[in-house]
Amino acid sequence: MMTSDAFEAVDWQGQAIHCESCVHRALQAEGQCKLQHACVFDRYALRIDRFFKWNQMLAKEYLDHPYFEVRAIAAKYVEVFFLSRLVSDVDETVRWSAALRLTQRQLLQLRQDPDREVRIRVATRLPESELKAMMHDPDYYVRTIVARRLPAGLLPQMLDDADREVRAEVAKRIGADWLCAMATDPDVMVRLVAVRRLPIAQLTLFVDDADWQVRYEVAQRIDVKYLSGLIADDDEAVRDMAQSRQRLDAPISAAHLAHPGASI
Repeated sequence: MMTSDAFEAVDWQGQAIHCESCVHRALQAEGQCKLQHACVFDRYALRIDRFFKWNQMLAKEYLDHPYFEVRAIAAKYVEVFFLSRLVSDVDETVRWSAALRLTQRQLLQLRQDPDREVRIRVATRLPESELKAMMHDPDYYVRTIVARRLPAGLLPQMLDDADREVRAEVAKRIGADWLCAMATDPDVMVRLVAVRRLPIAQLTLFVDDADWQVRYEVAQRIDVKYLSGLIADDDEAVRDMAQSRQRLDAPISAAHLAHPGASI
């Protein structure tokens, strides 16, 4: 397996690196940088990261470096109050790196960032109370994260989301009063999530669902006195589940009580 030390020492423009003319040559003498291992001018990210790990106090000096990797890695080590300079960086990797450490107030500036990866990180870190503005984000995965973290009282505003993954997340957390509405969702994945959370008493509303998976879920949990329609279901798996539950619930016959060894 090759290590980072096996790669040649070239800068981000492909030019060879010469320690003799480097502004940090004094650090090399002190063992604080090393060619092909820890160098801020190398194009290899791991070497840049090692340099800042060894020389964290220099990170703020590289927030305007032309190579995006240098700026992005410097964002990991610079003092937090310098990060605001990177909120409007031209490169999404830099903004993404900064978003990991920005204060919550500064994160608000990135809720509408043009890059989805940046907004995903923002949605993951923002306080729940600040997520409402991201409920209609153009990216489905950003909205999925919002649905996982949004205060439950706001989830009804997302039950008609265009993406089934988002609606499924909503169905996992939405209040009981809204579950019946979600159990009629056009997508079976969403209906299944909702039906699994419904109280047993409400399952009778879904014995005729168009999808066998929903009817199978109903057959597993519904009160046995409402199994009759499912026992004759068109789907074999649903019928088997309904019949199995009916057999298990059947009263033990007087003959069996008299002869416990007899098979049921």
